[in-house]
Amino acid sequence: MSEAEIIAPPAGDRARPPAGPPQRPLRDGQRHRRRIGYRLSHNKVFYRLVAALAWVFARVIKWLGPERGERFALAVVHTFGPLMAMHRTAVANVAAAFPQKSAPERRAIVRGCWENLARSAVEFIFIDRIAAAFDPARPDVSSITIDGIEHVEALRKSGRPAIIFSAHLANWEVAALVLAALRLPTVVPFKTLRNPYISRYIRARRAALIDTMVDNSRGAALKIAAAFERGNHLVFLTDQRLSQGLSVPFFGRPALTNPIVALFTRRFDCPVYGARVIRCPDRRLRVEIMPVTLPRDGEGRIDVAASTARVNQIVETWVREHPDQWLWLHNRWKS
Repeated sequence: MSEAEIIAPPAGDRARPPAGPPQRPLRDGQRHRRRIGYRLSHNKVFYRLVAALAWVFARVIKWLGPERGERFALAVVHTFGPLMAMHRTAVANVAAAFPQKSAPERRAIVRGCWENLARSAVEFIFIDRIAAAFDPARPDVSSITIDGIEHVEALRKSGRPAIIFSAHLANWEVAALVLAALRLPTVVPFKTLRNPYISRYIRARRAALIDTMVDNSRGAALKIAAAFERGNHLVFLTDQRLSQGLSVPFFGRPALTNPIVALFTRRFDCPVYGARVIRCPDRRLRVEIMPVTLPRDGEGRIDVAASTARVNQIVETWVREHPDQWLWLHNRWKS
């Protein structure tokens, strides 16, 4: 089986670029700023500087400990977050997704997004300690609780691989951590960051807790399929833009979406589950695991376009329930 056979949607399901307003030509000043931004984002010295700052941040958090480290991280994002370009992206995304909300409500969502990112970063620095304390039989000593653990136990006993999709909600790293801790063999695609130094650090932290990781690059589909056929369960974050994805609705607007959940289900006829993480007021994280039924076509096979839209619909429901816990900082609707 070739990679193209695995990842290519059926002809009738292939996406057309989403319609949108004509793009205005860039002015000279805009072109200049973009050229500078591109050069910085591909400069090794810049990468090392950013990695050094991240290393200092992590060491300070380690020295302060989880609680004081969280307060420090919150102060950092409150100070510097609004100055970053991704803050403007978040403001525009929230305004488009929730036009009925007032300006103060939308500002609270964006502020909550930054705060959730700060808390997640601190938790990631202490992720080994969180993993060691996790015990589903003793939720009183763990910062993580699980709803739907019976689905994980049933999958483990059946030996049949499944697809478990998640989203960038609360601390999204925790879903894969919990599944691995429950002795469910998993394969998790890993997106290599532009900054190789930070990317290596993140990968090393994840690899200590997850069974199989696959770089999300050329050839990844074959590696994922091979692990899947060995019985590993595919754990996949499905809510980021894919330039070659299917154009399906998300918050009422066309969004280019990775159809891998639908494609693998169609190819392997496997069960599908959704797993979301919720940040609770008592500082705990709750993982909810739920079975999902995807729509089929007239021949009884998984309808790739309709199923991808269904996954987006589920993720949208999750985000609407806890909008301040989703990662609004990337351009999800870029066409």
